[in-house]
Amino acid sequence: MSRPTAAPETPGRATEPREQGTPPVTVAVRRLPHSAGLPERVSAGSAGYDLRAATGAAVRIEPGARALIPTGLILGLPSGYEAQVRPRSGLAYRQGLTVLNAPGTIDSDYRGEVKLLLVNLGRRPITIEHGERLAQMVVAAVPEIAFRDDDTLGELPVAGRRNDGGFGSTGQ
Repeated sequence: MSRPTAAPETPGRATEPREQGTPPVTVAVRRLPHSAGLPERVSAGSAGYDLRAATGAAVRIEPGARALIPTGLILGLPSGYEAQVRPRSGLAYRQGLTVLNAPGTIDSDYRGEVKLLLVNLGRRPITIEHGERLAQMVVAAVPEIAFRDDDTLGELPVAGRRNDGGFGSTGQ
């Protein structure tokens, strides 16, 4: 299987190569008529590509409420990859706007419009405008996993190890 190549980035944005030397991956994108543009990386070191709201009109999200915001994009992720939708830290910190199921997973075989499940955890209503950067998307490789039964797991607690401690078991 040949490795996909990268699509050109938005002119004037983060066009310098990454230092990690990882080969680029091409993700096919279909822009729907209401799309506000392709995902874009705003700095060369960014792991995530910003996703924009593709709303026909402003959308108001009250405190404690959630909304499903369209992006106007359909992704064609290569087999063996997923896209993770994550909050933008500035919006989460300043306004309390976050991705409810973070990270939201977009599977390689999904071909519907990408939508952002957002929640307003802040104290004031938030108004979403068309084209506003709302979330970031990280594309990651997903290895094939082979699970096997192992009845010996968890049988012998070992001093100094976590074992089955769970939440809060490693200290503060």
